[in-house]
Amino acid sequence: MGTTMTKAATKTRAMVFEGPGRPLELKQFPPQTLAAGELLVEITCTTLCGSDLHSYEGRRQTPCPTILGHEIIGRVAELRPGDPPRDLLGHPLALGDRVTWSVAASCGACFYCERSLPQKCEHLFKYGHERTDPKHPLSGGLAEHCRLARGTAILRIPDTLPDEVACPANCATATVAAAMRAAGDVRDRVVLVQGAGMLGLTAAAMARHAHAREVIVSDVDEQRLAWAERFGATHTVQVEPEGAELTDTVSHLTQGRGVDVALEMSGSVAAIKAGLERLRIGGRYILVGTVFPTPDVALQPEMIVRRLLRIEGVHNYSPVDLIRAIEFLTATQAEYPFAQLVTRRFPLVEADAAFRFALETKAPRVAVIPTGA
Repeated sequence: MGTTMTKAATKTRAMVFEGPGRPLELKQFPPQTLAAGELLVEITCTTLCGSDLHSYEGRRQTPCPTILGHEIIGRVAELRPGDPPRDLLGHPLALGDRVTWSVAASCGACFYCERSLPQKCEHLFKYGHERTDPKHPLSGGLAEHCRLARGTAILRIPDTLPDEVACPANCATATVAAAMRAAGDVRDRVVLVQGAGMLGLTAAAMARHAHAREVIVSDVDEQRLAWAERFGATHTVQVEPEGAELTDTVSHLTQGRGVDVALEMSGSVAAIKAGLERLRIGGRYILVGTVFPTPDVALQPEMIVRRLLRIEGVHNYSPVDLIRAIEFLTATQAEYPFAQLVTRRFPLVEADAAFRFALETKAPRVAVIPTGA
């Protein structure tokens, strides 16, 4: 690992988002003056998440101007002298360390932080979603550097983990780790994963890695289902309006009882209704994909009570989930083709083209690489 700063003492560049329908603008930012507990990272890779695409298209409210991108990895480029921050495992960080970090920084002292919900901190600072201002201008991944705020959970990444595999860890992989934690022990269980995007593919792989007996993946897209077969799905079902094939598959694999766990990763109201109907008595339903307003879902309280169902939502994640995400990717990178989910790389100055490509192709992930990284 390097021990000297490269661009940290000079101006740095970022592609700034001014609003939907407007091209990203390449801007320069002055050298950063770090506050206590902060550090500066030289970005080596950023992958575009679904929420980035929604912001870019105007389907998600985003404060502007901002620097989009929150699935980021890089190397420590600058530290305050005297008291360097420590990573999640308690190790002091040093120049050149290759790191990922939580999608948000938390204060550690508010009502929710004190109740083990740092992802819902009352003073949450969320990377790739903050307005660019003089106090903290570099907070997104479409840049050469990112300034990490105090209260950010940071984790060193093994050099054996490729950029394309490690980059989604702090969003997609850690979110799925949180969902699996909520689902409980799935060993020898039947798991239904609804949606075969990045979250669903990761969930299928995690469920199989956790020794689920059967992993059923459903989606409307045949190509995504083909991917699911490479990520641990034992059965795939292309969803149709009547849902007959999914019903038959679940019934056959569970002797008519229903699945032990369902993980909703698509955000579809129809999928939620289907998932509730296919849970066994005592089953768990973990909702992850519904992060935008949707029509109401009819819910029969008596069914929840009599069938002893558990329904839980997962949004963001806790620091422990980031640790589990990196451990999982390190252990399974040879088993599942995560690197292939990043279908193309673009240089920073072509970030607009990266967004257009991601939207047109519906690629699981597209990478943006700073020039010279």
